[in-house]
Amino acid sequence: MRKCRVGLIGAGGVAQRHARVLSGFDDVELVGVTDVAPEAAAALVAQHGGRVHADVADLLAAAPDAVYVCVPPFAHGPAEEAVIDAGVPMFVEKPVAVDLVTAERIADLVAQRGLRTAVGHHWRYLSVVDQARELLADRPVRMVSGVWLDKVPPVPWWPVRGRSGGPVVEQAAHVLDLIRVLVGEVTELTAYGNGTPPPVDGADIDSVTTAALRFADGAVGTLSAACVLGWKHRAGLEILADGLALSLTEDGLSIRDADGERHVPADPEAARVAVDRAFVDAVRGIGDDVRVPYSEALGTHRLALAMADSARTGTPVRLAAPGAPALTSGVTVDA
Repeated sequence: MRKCRVGLIGAGGVAQRHARVLSGFDDVELVGVTDVAPEAAAALVAQHGGRVHADVADLLAAAPDAVYVCVPPFAHGPAEEAVIDAGVPMFVEKPVAVDLVTAERIADLVAQRGLRTAVGHHWRYLSVVDQARELLADRPVRMVSGVWLDKVPPVPWWPVRGRSGGPVVEQAAHVLDLIRVLVGEVTELTAYGNGTPPPVDGADIDSVTTAALRFADGAVGTLSAACVLGWKHRAGLEILADGLALSLTEDGLSIRDADGERHVPADPEAARVAVDRAFVDAVRGIGDDVRVPYSEALGTHRLALAMADSARTGTPVRLAAPGAPALTSGVTVDA
């Protein structure tokens, strides 16, 4: 294949990151950007190349080989439907929607077309994740504790539940995704929010949320999220197995076992590059290291929404058996 011609839907912060990475690949050409704010698209194009397109249809008319959908959570749906209809491989930034109905509709359409997809859970590309899996391979996990303790990002839609889904859906999904990889599927959860929004105009999300989790293989755990700080304090997970304690963040893996304590560093920027490299290689037909296709991201999204819904309603949620398509309880997980 000639250079992989990539189009971007969205020109916000995460689209700028992908554009920076993609423009550094010798085998990629950015053909254009569309955004509801044309000035944002123009700024991105000025820095990384391509041209501004009036809308998604105009971008698709340029016949890109792949499209990145980098829109806020509430805006997912129409863009993906247009890309799927055009039959173009698609990279979608997380969270894949603000609700479950939209995400499941897109997943069904992707499956019907057999479309190549990837979702931006780049933590799976951290160099230490495989090492953690190897350490846990012959030891059952007993307990996990995940946290995302942060600030309110400076975008107006983020503190509004119906537009972002809240901290668990929009931020802590990275941690939930790794929990699914390293511990397994959650079968039951109960979550609590404090009912008090962060001190930001228009906010209606909980400023703190915590949940108790039970896993299919018998492990138990917690997930806590907060957006009351002025900085990103900590994001990661702690895993306890027989004779083993692991602490994993974007920066590395700390290990303590019978051999003592050691730390293996990780490079989060390398993971952000790797997730794009894997998708481009898959589109070009020279690799197959897409670790989170849309169907897999749906599992993490379903879990995050179940947790957010439990916190909102005060109702425990029992999830379907691993691999099943829906919740076994009558609780909705729509945001």
